[in-house]
Amino acid sequence: MADPRIVGYLNRAVAHELSAVQQYLAQARLTAMWGMSDVSECLRRDAQEELDHADRFMTRMFHHGVTPNGSQLAPVRLGRSMRELLERNRELEMEAVRLYDEAAVYCRRVGAAADAELFESILEDELEHVREIDAQDAAVR
Repeated sequence: MADPRIVGYLNRAVAHELSAVQQYLAQARLTAMWGMSDVSECLRRDAQEELDHADRFMTRMFHHGVTPNGSQLAPVRLGRSMRELLERNRELEMEAVRLYDEAAVYCRRVGAAADAELFESILEDELEHVREIDAQDAAVR
């Protein structure tokens, strides 16, 4: 039987990643309207990366014999400037960092190595994304 806490972490991760997809796609559309086609394309790539993360979490759920439930997505967080968009995206990514770190620690503690490795792998992706956002923010200032 699957550990309900691990399943809970996986469900929260899927919801978070799909919320990120929604946010990045909305921001891609907004920046395209602002005439920032390069930024828009970058945000579309970010959305695809988050979708890939959601797919990996869902696949892991199937290994546990459960399917993702109909999670509610977080509201899209936009802004009136590129700097505000970056701030919102950093907040979003830091939420993932905290969740995946907590999940990885729990999984290691209960001996769920494959789950811990998945959370740790995606945690590294999210930390890299935070670093990219920080670099973009420094360039905007």
